[in-house]
Amino acid sequence: MRSLSTRVLFTGLLILLIVHCIPASSRSVLPSAHNTALFRLTPFRYSNTCVNDKVTFLIDNTNGITTVQWNFGDPSSGNANTSANIRPEHTYTATGTYTVTLTVNRNGVQDVTTQDITIVAPVPHDFGPQDMILCEGQTAVLNAPVVPGATYLWQDSSTGPSIVVDTTTTYKVKINGCLVPDSVNAFFTPIPKLDLGDDHTLCLGESIRLDATSQNSTYQWNTGETTSTIVVTKSGYYEVQVNAAGCGTYTDAVTINIAGGPYPPFSLGPDTLLCPGESVTLSPNVPGATRYTWSTGSRAPSVTVRNPADVWVFVQIDNTCEVLDTIGVRFNALRNINLGNDTTICKGEFLVLTADYGQGSYLWQDGSEQATFYVRQQGIYYVRAQIGRCISSDTIMVRYDDTLRVNLGPDTVLCKQEILRLYPAGAGGNFKWQDSTNVPVYTVTQPGIYALVANNTCGRAVDSVTVQYKDCECQLYLPTAFSPNNDGKNDLFRPVYRCLLAEYQLSVYNRWGERVFFTTDPQLAWTGYKNGNPIDIGTYVWILDYKSADTRQQVHKTGTVTVVY
Repeated sequence: MRSLSTRVLFTGLLILLIVHCIPASSRSVLPSAHNTALFRLTPFRYSNTCVNDKVTFLIDNTNGITTVQWNFGDPSSGNANTSANIRPEHTYTATGTYTVTLTVNRNGVQDVTTQDITIVAPVPHDFGPQDMILCEGQTAVLNAPVVPGATYLWQDSSTGPSIVVDTTTTYKVKINGCLVPDSVNAFFTPIPKLDLGDDHTLCLGESIRLDATSQNSTYQWNTGETTSTIVVTKSGYYEVQVNAAGCGTYTDAVTINIAGGPYPPFSLGPDTLLCPGESVTLSPNVPGATRYTWSTGSRAPSVTVRNPADVWVFVQIDNTCEVLDTIGVRFNALRNINLGNDTTICKGEFLVLTADYGQGSYLWQDGSEQATFYVRQQGIYYVRAQIGRCISSDTIMVRYDDTLRVNLGPDTVLCKQEILRLYPAGAGGNFKWQDSTNVPVYTVTQPGIYALVANNTCGRAVDSVTVQYKDCECQLYLPTAFSPNNDGKNDLFRPVYRCLLAEYQLSVYNRWGERVFFTTDPQLAWTGYKNGNPIDIGTYVWILDYKSADTRQQVHKTGTVTVVY
């Protein structure tokens, strides 16, 4: 018979032989510097692959890492070839492929990861003019230099050798991870909305400003002026050419005649600043007026302005010539304050109310005068803000909800015919029972699982209780009241039962915890006396323990009894 040590040695030799018999193609591959394509214990990334640029290395998952050691595979860099930083930088000064080794200690376990990085020189290229200006709605194609087998990465993450220029931005491309030194800024010119207005005959002494302002444009008037606007005081034909960069040349013209008059000047009034919700009615008082032409399109003698605008009007006098004026209508920075709708938040949180509309005065419900208010308790909050002559106010009700703590009590077993009342303790006001009702007291008369789901601003809470029923062959009942006045009716306090009892104990206590009655005999009744004296009217607590003499089942009950006379 072989000894135990012999059997162990034999088994070890057998395992060794089996291992040596496994074909090489069936063996598992262990991680090493030459198997990085199969194993990546701690994956990492790098920011670029450009020679003479700083390359930043990033570990994808740093959880649990206690120590880090990098080797950048660049021994010619001396001490800079290694780093113990979790996010190191390294500059490669020569092109080529380098093997980067990362050794980490994660939760007490060391692992080694290697990855090759190919450092390349930037591809020289000239995209042409640094700025490209296109007309609104137009596009262009920007081509990167052709490098066989290269990868491309544009600023918008597209990867083709060319890109469609359709957005205002700086266009740049990386080839093989290295940024091309040249880039292009693209701009788009809106199509000019050129309109010098209708021909007019102005009264003597009037002048009119012709406006051709457009974005990214130059101007040439037939008067020789090159500004975006000119002021006309003489009769004539006025034409402008607007050269919008990328869009081309646009032309408009108008004829202005000066005749009739002069007439006394009129005014729409000074530029005006309104408060939110206000409006201004413009009614020029011009003697002999026969026609009105407003910038709003109205032909009425007056207009009401409710929005910010520069409003002008041509007023024809005696059907001969026109006088005109312009007014600027602006609105105060103080908009209608809105503290938001009434809201409910959780206890422990705070709410920031803001009425900050610039330099002005602020008054909150507690007399504070800052532009913002921190709410930390339930209540009604009010603010009045004034900027200049404009006043605005608002009110908000903030309520607090507590975290829900629903508790229906422990699972329970009842005797047949007994009932259990469940209360939604800790559920707040928004809850439902398992049958979708929301009664304040749920009465249980059948076995089952009873659940309560409550919701409020702070979240959701759920609790359930399992109720079972059983046959209680030895059930005992005690009255809830008796009157020990010796009138022959309900004079005694004693149990009603239908089986043999064992180990019976009944104690009765007054409201101070003093025991006023005790017996171990279920046939002995309490007569309502203590030490020979009748007890006071009131409610008394009883505690009952007994066993069924047949089943030896232990029963414990408590309750109250009221003494009346």
